[in-house]
Amino acid sequence: MRRRTGTALIFLAMTGIFCGCSVINRIFTVDKEYLTLQAIDSLFRPSSSLQEFYYPCSADIGPTRRRMLVYLPPDYYGNTEEYPVLYLLHGARGNETSWIKDGGLVEMLDTLRRKGECRDFIVVLPNTNQYDDDADYGLSRFKNAMESFFEVNGAVESSFVNDVVGFVESNFRVRADKSDRAIAGLSIGALQCIYISALNPHMFDYVGLFSPLWQPWPPQKSPYSGIYRDLRSAQREQFSDTPRIYSLAVGTADPLYGHVEDYRHYLNKNGFCYIYEESKGGHDWYNWSEYLETFVKSLF
Repeated sequence: MRRRTGTALIFLAMTGIFCGCSVINRIFTVDKEYLTLQAIDSLFRPSSSLQEFYYPCSADIGPTRRRMLVYLPPDYYGNTEEYPVLYLLHGARGNETSWIKDGGLVEMLDTLRRKGECRDFIVVLPNTNQYDDDADYGLSRFKNAMESFFEVNGAVESSFVNDVVGFVESNFRVRADKSDRAIAGLSIGALQCIYISALNPHMFDYVGLFSPLWQPWPPQKSPYSGIYRDLRSAQREQFSDTPRIYSLAVGTADPLYGHVEDYRHYLNKNGFCYIYEESKGGHDWYNWSEYLETFVKSLF
């Protein structure tokens, strides 16, 4: 517990030190301009199709709707095939465009597909920030780091399957089995993945956690924050039918490295099986993009 708190304090202190410096562009997904779907298409020229949707939110706190981007295989509209799905979550100060702009997602998937190194699947990029109200929500605005940490309150995790998965499975040709669903994220997005997959143990056969927090800090009080209190019980059911891939990755220079070590100790102590990848470098897009590429090559 002492190490976990210390790690979080160091991480927040580093945020303050780097604030206003170019380094923060690598630590967080900072972007002062809101990137439209048209700009993404023009900039990246994907061979696949990127589409924009707004999905309704069922949580009692936060916005009534959020934006998501959906990456569809090139021939999605040319056949009747059903596809597996990867739900890919951003981190603090990010939104649904971050994996595309900062993580090179489009180029990565188009290249892997051309090389035959990954299967065709749909990628769903939802906005999973917690916003206090609709006025705060704006147009998927970016959040400062402190705000991101202090608003992790369980609302997103509690409503994810109903809101995001429900919308996708009602509007796209997808395979709706555990073996055809994957979820992955970075930092706070990885924390959300831990709890979304644990709360829904029969939903996701592939879980990717990149530089994860594994417990919210500081703890928040909300109608949904109870989900954080008994992770072990939820994961006992989740790991009773162990996911095909439960992947954990972090850089040795990452300020959350000790936090990840604590999570590994917890997983080992409880006999929960996982794959671990350790690399050089820190809490940055170079690592996260590498982790994601390794992860997607193993999917489905």
